[in-house]
Amino acid sequence: MASPCFFREVMLGMRKRKSFIIAFVSPCVLVVLVMYLYPIIRTAIMTFFAIDSVTADVSKWTFNGVDNYVKIFTSPTFQRAMSNIFLIWLVGGIFVLAFALLFAVIITSGIRFKKFFRAAIYLPNIISAVALATMWIQYIYNQDYGLLNQILELFGLEGKNWLGTDMKFWAMLGAFIFGAVGYYMLIFINGIERIPADLYEAATIDGANKIQQFWRLTLPLLRGIFKTNITFWTVNSLTFFLWSKMFSPISSEAATMVPVVYLYDTVFGTTGNVQRDAGAGAATGVVLAVLVGLVYFVMNKLLKDDDLEF
Repeated sequence: MASPCFFREVMLGMRKRKSFIIAFVSPCVLVVLVMYLYPIIRTAIMTFFAIDSVTADVSKWTFNGVDNYVKIFTSPTFQRAMSNIFLIWLVGGIFVLAFALLFAVIITSGIRFKKFFRAAIYLPNIISAVALATMWIQYIYNQDYGLLNQILELFGLEGKNWLGTDMKFWAMLGAFIFGAVGYYMLIFINGIERIPADLYEAATIDGANKIQQFWRLTLPLLRGIFKTNITFWTVNSLTFFLWSKMFSPISSEAATMVPVVYLYDTVFGTTGNVQRDAGAGAATGVVLAVLVGLVYFVMNKLLKDDDLEF
C-alpha cells in the first residue's frame, strides 16, 4: 500500500503542473479578452447608441435603441450594397467553387505536370490584390488597348466599355473570381487526396466509370470540404473591400458598393460628405457577422460531415 507521503507528493506535483499550465495559458487568454472579446462587446453595444466618432468618449454616447438598425436597413445605399454582395456571394460562389472543383478533379486525375498546373492556377493568390486589380483594369478591361476588346476586334466585333456604369459590377466580379479560384482549388485537392484509393478501385471493379465515380463517390465524400469552402467564401465575400475601392478609386459608386465600403463611408465619411455615424457603422458590422453565422449554421444543417472516417 502506498504511503501517505507518496500521495502528498503526487498532489503536490499535480498542483505544480496546474500552476505551470495556468502560467502559460494566462497570457493567451488575456490577449483574447483584450484584442478580440472586448472590441466585439464594445461594437455590439455601440449599435444602440448615436455616436459621431469611434474615438468619442462613452459619456458622449446617446442611447437611441434600434434606430441605427432602422437607419441602415432603410438606406437605399445599404440596400444596394446588400444586393451587390448577394450577387457576389451567389453568382461568384457558383463560378468559383465550380471551377475550383473542376481543376481539383483534373489535377488529381493523374495528369502530367500537375505541380505546374496547380502552381499556375494558385499564382493569382500570391500576387497582391492591388496589383491584380490594376492588371485587370489597365490591361484586360481598357477600352482602347485592353485584351478583351482586342479579342472582340479579331472577330470583327465592336469593343465595349467594360468599366462603364452598366458593366463595372460584372467586370469587377469577373476579376475577383479569377483571383479566388486557386485558393479553393487547393482545399478541394486536399479533400480529394484524402479519399482512399481502394474506394475508386472497388468502384472500377463494380463497373463504375469516371463520371459515375465523381457523382456517387467523390461528391458525397466532399460534403465537409464544401461546407468549409462555402463558409470561407462567405467570409471572403462579406469582407469584399479592396476590389470595390480599386474599381471606384475616387468615390464610392452604386455599381461597386458593398456593405464593408458602406460601413467605411458611414464611419469615416465620404468625399463631399463629412457626416459620420459610428453607431450605424457598428450596426452594419454586426449585421455582417450575423450573416456569416447564419450561413455557417445553415451549412451545418444541410451538409453533414462525411460518413467515411479518414
